[in-house]
Amino acid sequence: MKKENYLQNLHTHTTYCDGIDTPEQMVLAAIKKGFGGIGFSGHSYMYYSNYVQMTPEKTEKYKSEIALLKQKHQGKIDIFCGLEFDMYSEIDLSGYDYLIGSVHYLKCGNEMVGFDRSAEAVRSVIDTYFDGDGMRYAKAYYETLAQLPNYGRFDIVGHFDIICKHSDSVKFFDEASNEYKNWVLEAADALRGKIPLFEVNTGAIARGYRITPYPTMYIMKELKNMEFGACITSDCHDAKYLDCGFYESAELLRACGFREKYILTEQGFIAVPL
Repeated sequence: MKKENYLQNLHTHTTYCDGIDTPEQMVLAAIKKGFGGIGFSGHSYMYYSNYVQMTPEKTEKYKSEIALLKQKHQGKIDIFCGLEFDMYSEIDLSGYDYLIGSVHYLKCGNEMVGFDRSAEAVRSVIDTYFDGDGMRYAKAYYETLAQLPNYGRFDIVGHFDIICKHSDSVKFFDEASNEYKNWVLEAADALRGKIPLFEVNTGAIARGYRITPYPTMYIMKELKNMEFGACITSDCHDAKYLDCGFYESAELLRACGFREKYILTEQGFIAVPL
């Protein structure tokens, strides 16, 4: 299959965690949309969370089902079994085709605090754990993100600036400040050379939170300067949005100086023209 204009999504959630479609429904939707490949990235088991996720038992079933789908749809679409690892998960990372490393929780004292929630919940986190100071919250996030390589060897950094989920409607912190930008650069520098790729993630667009993907153009440009590679994903929880914003994301990458994106093949990640 031609790799130019190649469609692939590697950030895909199903009924094994918090998606609404089964893995096969996702595969069939991807084939119908003309995708060359799809990767599944179920949420890793988090002992500290009640959020919908894959228990160890479900994880084994997940791996088995993806393996069967690979065989069943061989020659029609490339299928990969991945994982979205939450930074503090204590699980075995072997047996996957690729790994996305993400931060969804902050350690606040002895508590694990989830912040990928509603705007009201974020405000409560800031008020309760950061004395109402959104800039302290932002700093804590980027300091946490910088530690991600200590927890495994990841291929992709998940939604680099996920704390900006509500920034189109609520300003919890000043993204334009030099202080904020320095925290971003420090986190990116800590990841440089350890996690090769970042994702242009359109999930917040599909779910109505944002009109642009993660990360912001400022961050994309800085990641380009630091020689990170980019892949385009939809953080898909609903097959209707499997290709959400892919064209626009490619345009943004071009505007930031990128001329290629990365896709996963049976031989590993390769760069293809945008």
